[in-house]
Amino acid sequence: MKKTDLEKQKALKLMGKLNAAIPPSRYAGAAPALDRREQRRLDHAAGLVSFPVKLHQPLISALNAKAQAEHISVNELVNTLLTEALKG
Repeated sequence: MKKTDLEKQKALKLMGKLNAAIPPSRYAGAAPALDRREQRRLDHAAGLVSFPVKLHQPLISALNAKAQAEHISVNELVNTLLTEALKG
């Protein structure tokens, strides 16, 4: 084995160790995000169903502003608004 091949193998080994290292907690290593399958399972257990809808941008902006003003999520706001609209 040539010296250059040996150095190349060392570099590959080092890069493998760096890529496999766990990121520090300040880079979100402490709070792992849920994967999609786990999130769907939790949503299904809570009785939630995905309902994609296409809306105009001004309406989306108004919904986001109202949700932020009331300190609730957009999902909760839309759920409340639709429930009230269907009752009356």
